[in-house]
Amino acid sequence: MFLSASSIIGKEIDSVLLLISGICIALFAVIIFITLYFVIKYSRERNPNPTDIEGNPPLEIGWTVLSIVLVLFMFYWGWTGYRKIKTEVPKDAFVVKATAQQWLWSFDYENGKHTNVLNLPVNRPVKVTLNSRDVIHGFYIPTFRIKQDVVPGAEKYIWFTPDEEGTYDLFCTQYCGLGHSGMLSKAVVMSGEKFQEWYSGRTEVPKVALAAKSIEVMVEEGKELYRTKGCIACHTIDGTKLVGPSWKGIWGSRVQVISAGEQREVLVDEEYIHRSEFEPQADVVVGYPPVMPPQKGLLTEEEIKAITEYIKTLK
Repeated sequence: MFLSASSIIGKEIDSVLLLISGICIALFAVIIFITLYFVIKYSRERNPNPTDIEGNPPLEIGWTVLSIVLVLFMFYWGWTGYRKIKTEVPKDAFVVKATAQQWLWSFDYENGKHTNVLNLPVNRPVKVTLNSRDVIHGFYIPTFRIKQDVVPGAEKYIWFTPDEEGTYDLFCTQYCGLGHSGMLSKAVVMSGEKFQEWYSGRTEVPKVALAAKSIEVMVEEGKELYRTKGCIACHTIDGTKLVGPSWKGIWGSRVQVISAGEQREVLVDEEYIHRSEFEPQADVVVGYPPVMPPQKGLLTEEEIKAITEYIKTLK
């Protein structure tokens, strides 16, 4: 089923695609018709004696010129759309900073908000600046018809105008490691009023102080963070192995790790989990690759505490 575009530039891209497809189908039909006509008209039954066929310069020149004009026309229309995406960023575009890392998307807004889903206002130009913390990733939202590689050490950008409210898939299109398939997020397009309420913070429930939170609340927060912070891409909760060790039953156990090139045994407790989040290469569990990126700046102390409480329940 054809997925309709949900952005202005996406609809323009679809128009170019449909035009080129229509031209190709029309030319295909003409060529097939002429071929069948010649097969019948000049068959052996109709022409038992072969004859020489001379060229037709006007027809040949006309066909060549027409082909060049068609190709240049298709190129020009496609080029104008490409140039628009790459250079003509509106001055009033809403700016969001997207950061890619193995295997998580995070988004920072000009007012200091930080999310793992891309929240956007409808019918307003949006400029997404793209940075990578580690390897090459690919920022891709199919329904917006936008895709841009995210290269470490180089800031890229893409802009578009979402014109339909809804929740849309956001993927990484570059194979960025073992957890690539789990590097998924969403783009949520809201009405201007709803977005402004969210952006200004009026729709958020005030945060409860860490000391005042019950264990049950922290466990639920940890469960949600397991999904939204990308932990799900590397750690299972059912005992099966993935990129990293499973969280099931790990709390309170002793594991063999490599520390500074030497193997030793450590107890999985709050100190170990905290160190593993901020300094994941300090103690690498034996049998697993040292690929986890540091979460410093991505997880708060409160969030690590919530994740720890959630891990405690996975017995």
